Amino acid sequence: MMPSLFLSHGTPLLALEENSYTEFLKAYTKEIEKPTAIVILSAHWESDEQLVSAVKKHEILYDYIDFPEEIYQVSYPASGNLELSDKILTLLSRVGIWGELDERRPLDHGAWGLLHLMYPKVDIPIVSLSISSDLPFEKQYEIGKMLGALKRNNVLIIGSGGIVHNFNQIQPDVHVAEGWAIRFENWVEEQVEKWDLESLFDYERIGPYSSEAVPFKGHFIPLIIAMGAGDSNKKAKMLHRSFQYGNLSLTAWEFA
Repeated sequence: MMPSLFLSHGTPLLALEENSYTEFLKAYTKEIEKPTAIVILSAHWESDEQLVSAVKKHEILYDYIDFPEEIYQVSYPASGNLELSDKILTLLSRVGIWGELDERRPLDHGAWGLLHLMYPKVDIPIVSLSISSDLPFEKQYEIGKMLGALKRNNVLIIGSGGIVHNFNQIQPDVHVAEGWAIRFENWVEEQVEKWDLESLFDYERIGPYSSEAVPFKGHFIPLIIAMGAGDSNKKAKMLHRSFQYGNLSLTAWEFA
């Protein structure tokens, strides 16, 4: 059965970079079975109501400005899967989430930036889901728990965000990780391995340096949803962790 994953998406330039994290992403997909489809929830698609992509062929969104020209040449024309989109709406309705299909939504860099590295052949159908920061973490976890049923059909579920992800803090010329960023990452690691949902849901109050690490919880929500999709076994494994720019963490978690 497929795992669910939480993957940091870093900056838009991740799609062009060669580092230990991008090497990991490329290698990891060779170690697991090829999924029949991928469901991805990116921190960069937020909406008040739950939306599920229902496109036949994905376009991509360059949701940034003033980056090198090369990054604007990347494409990822993955197909959608309308049957899977409909099934997701049914699953979400079971936890009181009444979603709608979105027939135009392109893939943002939180989605295509990872998929471009992991599955460069663009031969797997993709369905993307929006997230809502207004929902309590308990409900976010329930969303993941419902999506976890898809894993039995060889669907890979990816939550794309960032554990330490604050563009006001990054330092491009710093090549070692700052202590406060490491402390928050280590705290999250401890709670995830214990499956301590109560602490994770309350990270803003009790997590060290939480306001510096996660100024907007939209980047933390995909971790909670990915954990929810692993609720049946509650087995967490950190696959990778590194840092860029002093404090931007690149972390990968697998939930079996």
